[in-house]
Amino acid sequence: MDARDQITRPTSKTPPVDNSIRIDLGIEGMTCASCVSRVERAIQHTPGVAAVAVNLSSEHAQVTFASTEADIDAVATAVEKAGYAVASREIELVIEGMTCASCVGRVERALGKVRGVTSVEVNLANETARVSGIGLDDATLIAAAERAGYGARLAGQGISEDDTKQRESRAALAHVGIAALLTTPLFIVMILHLAGSPLELPGWAELALATPVQFWLGGRFYRAGWKAVRAGAGNMDLLVALGTSAAYGLSLWLLIRAWATGTTPAPLYFDSSTIVITLILFGKWLEARGKRQTGEALRALTALRPERARLREADGKEREIAVNQVSVGDIVVIRPGERIPVDGVIHEGESAADESMLTGESLPVPKTPGDKVIGGAINGEGLLVVETSAVGAESALARIVRLVENAQAAKAPIQKLVDRVAAVFVPVVLGIAAVTFLAWWLTTGHVEHAILAAVAVLVIACPCSLGLATPTAVMAGTGVAARYGILIKDAETLEIAHRIDTVAFDKTGTLTEGNPSIVAIDTTDGVQAEELLRLASGVQQASEHPLAKAVRERAKADGIRPPQATDARTLPGRGMKATVDGHELVIGSSRLIKENGLDAGVLGGRATALETEGRTVSWLIETGPNPRVIGLIGFGDALKSTAQQAVASLHRQGLRVTMLTGDNPGSAGVAAQALGIDDVQAEILPAHKAEAIKALRHGGRIVAMVGDGVNDAPALAEADLGIALSTGSDVAMHTAGMTLMRGDPALVSDAIDISRRTFAKIRQGLFWAFIYNVVGIPLAAFGYLSPVIAGAAMAFSSVSVVSNALLLRRWKPAERDVAIAAPGPRVQYAGTSPTIRKAA
Repeated sequence: MDARDQITRPTSKTPPVDNSIRIDLGIEGMTCASCVSRVERAIQHTPGVAAVAVNLSSEHAQVTFASTEADIDAVATAVEKAGYAVASREIELVIEGMTCASCVGRVERALGKVRGVTSVEVNLANETARVSGIGLDDATLIAAAERAGYGARLAGQGISEDDTKQRESRAALAHVGIAALLTTPLFIVMILHLAGSPLELPGWAELALATPVQFWLGGRFYRAGWKAVRAGAGNMDLLVALGTSAAYGLSLWLLIRAWATGTTPAPLYFDSSTIVITLILFGKWLEARGKRQTGEALRALTALRPERARLREADGKEREIAVNQVSVGDIVVIRPGERIPVDGVIHEGESAADESMLTGESLPVPKTPGDKVIGGAINGEGLLVVETSAVGAESALARIVRLVENAQAAKAPIQKLVDRVAAVFVPVVLGIAAVTFLAWWLTTGHVEHAILAAVAVLVIACPCSLGLATPTAVMAGTGVAARYGILIKDAETLEIAHRIDTVAFDKTGTLTEGNPSIVAIDTTDGVQAEELLRLASGVQQASEHPLAKAVRERAKADGIRPPQATDARTLPGRGMKATVDGHELVIGSSRLIKENGLDAGVLGGRATALETEGRTVSWLIETGPNPRVIGLIGFGDALKSTAQQAVASLHRQGLRVTMLTGDNPGSAGVAAQALGIDDVQAEILPAHKAEAIKALRHGGRIVAMVGDGVNDAPALAEADLGIALSTGSDVAMHTAGMTLMRGDPALVSDAIDISRRTFAKIRQGLFWAFIYNVVGIPLAAFGYLSPVIAGAAMAFSSVSVVSNALLLRRWKPAERDVAIAAPGPRVQYAGTSPTIRKAA
């Protein structure tokens, strides 16, 4: 029987007892039945484990603990010591009922206490919680959030969050309208009274108008506030409920006392409580509307997912099916004007694709057979037949959406300071309100004035704006950046990007087109150019390097058939080695001449001349007992049309630009001179690029590395910020903190610009949030603000923070004049000559 047919193998040390608990853990690395036994033995010997059952097929282990004190970390450690890993799970919850930064802290603490949880990130702006850990149970997490006083459900459980928020927004607007209708008579009389008019409403009329506003429309504050009290914490709702209840209760007491004594009631404060509630309800509606607008970019991306695809079957017939039924390798037909349903490669047809929503490319991109297409783009005027290469979660659109979602859900490091402030905010405000009440009562003897001052303190305090300043700016900034083809990995990337002072570029494929062509072939005496090209194409048959592709394409164009090569292997940073026609050959950089102790002879001068022109030179050398130089090949690679403007934009931002390349100093220097690059490190091995970045960082610089190849991944990881071009390798993109959806180096300055602007909005939001409270609370405590003014200021604080963040949606990349790329670096830079260093 195959090991994978085995379902479970339960074992136990002791029988499960009544108070035992069972945890389901994912196990990574199991391949056979012996792995099952090893994992079981490791878990069995963990203290507290009563029983274990490991399933090879599902790669899960059910662990029963003898008591509720389950030590999951000990089990994970035991599994790791056995040579396997416990899979971490990530769960996203929609949290209902959060109103301020204090709520964020309470939800995080509640979820963080759940067994197995390793990290929790709660986002007030999109009302989600992202929980990571081992052995997590959905129901347990939801129950923990509910015990803390909030509603919770799994995200995406057949519920459209957009539709839900729209319904909530309509209901909230209706409540605001009703509250305004009931409050208007009280507001008019208050204004007339301030103007000296004797007109007043009867006390019973004020009570009748204020009561539904206080307890029906304002009921949300009581419910949320009570949940906070039961959880042993406080929030904005508690402050509003206490403040408005104090004003309402004082008015009710004065009214009842007047009725009991038959006297004219003293001035009532029903207008204060109702106007405060109405203003706050209006502010919360505006706030919710603003928060929803910050996520419009993500919703626009999600809406690009087509639902249907036209499948061409083996017999040539076509039928429509759901996109999720399409498999890799299926042939899909896209008619003119339709949205492309899958990622794939064109088999037949020519057209142009509008990829603006995915890459920010404003012009349609021409598509011919062999070109790739991206699901979500719009097909132009031609019929396309496409072979599917990726569907579902692996499609480019799904990866983009996932990356933007992760960035918007992540918490910026600066938010940690805000969380610490929010944790003590409500208790401090309650204390200040109590002191204010006592101080006014003891110094004036007027309990009414004391209550009103305390009410003003309670309602002006605004933890909401503190909690919204960072996530709304992050959501707006990452959303608008994604719209223009800049994908930001997380909020921490934004914090780093705004501090960058040095940008290091890879050359080939990043600053150049990455499609070099042969411009010169020179040989030693007795060797024909065709023979050199034949041998070179044989050596480089298995290489994917751009120069190798150029050699093979030239050989094919000249009708030369490459010979069979054996023992082919890469020489990192130097070239390729292989045995061709019984000869040991190497092709690559000038390092090979030195390493083999050869003299380039007259070809040395030719190589120098080519390098001076900005060409890249590869040498073909025979090694073995009688090493010799066979010849050289010169390559030309055009600079990208926007490369010079990209460097100029970075200079205008005050950044230093450097280039790291494996090219010879001559070629690198010409390109650097043409582009205006400050510093060049030439002939640098891929493995040493990361060391070069480390050296820059040790010099006190904050460094961004821009690259597109597999060889650039270590340098991208070593840099403070890695920026990868999506036209390059997946490894580079996974390593980088930012991904540019077009191979346009000018997007680098745009990415840094939107990062700086986003972080500026975060700082502005936090500044105003703190100022509102630091200035407003003392003014209210000293009696300079009435409850009505305090309530208006409290509502305005959150709205202003969200509105300020929404200004980021107007951001657009800088407009540029795109020049036509020359076949090589020809543009002369009028600035200082770059510093060119040759790697050791």
